[in-house]
Amino acid sequence: MQHSPILIVDDEQAILHMLQTILKKEGFTQIDTAETAEAALQLCKRKEYSIILLDVMLPGEDGLEVCPKIRAISSATIFFLTARTTDLDKLSGFAVGADDYITKPFNPLEVVARMKAHLRRKDSPNAKQQPTYYEFGDLIIHPLSAEVTLRGEKVMLQAQVYNLLLFFCQHPNQVFSKSQLYEQVWGDQYFGEDNTVMVHIHKLREQIEENPSKPNYIITVRGLGYKFVPDGDRHENT
Repeated sequence: MQHSPILIVDDEQAILHMLQTILKKEGFTQIDTAETAEAALQLCKRKEYSIILLDVMLPGEDGLEVCPKIRAISSATIFFLTARTTDLDKLSGFAVGADDYITKPFNPLEVVARMKAHLRRKDSPNAKQQPTYYEFGDLIIHPLSAEVTLRGEKVMLQAQVYNLLLFFCQHPNQVFSKSQLYEQVWGDQYFGEDNTVMVHIHKLREQIEENPSKPNYIITVRGLGYKFVPDGDRHENT
């Protein structure tokens, strides 16, 4: 089974070797590695990756610093590899463009499972049968190329923010709770232990709403969750 290119960024040779070995056994043949942020950035300038495993604690420029630079040129899903586990650390990671966290020490099979879940969603029959584009006023989403434009300008969304927007586009005017969104978009069971969904809703609003504090598209329904309103009267139920 052929998979899209993967990039692993970590300054520990043992982790690079372990991940390369398990990924190759699981059928991933296109694997690049980097030990510094600068090397990772240069690779991303030359090649498009599907998934990037990015260590937070790197020599020189760290993962938090290089992540937004990578995000500016790549639509890859970025998993942070980190020993930091507090909510503040996670929120900081999401704020700079990460899609998910994998905490050290980790089970390499869990890493593979998360990667495969992402690729299955991306390559699912439902994804391939999507409309050529969604158009909601000045907002246009092209599912096949994963491109979003707003008032004629291209909007660069990190992978999970884009997946969240696409899910909303596929289910207009439907209310979803945080747990439903997490399980549908992230593909994992929701335990309510972090603010992942709220952070990504906030980031999505910042990038597509004219006034994020008074959203037109992504509406909060108090006590229930969120819904995407493509047209008509829009207001936030507070």
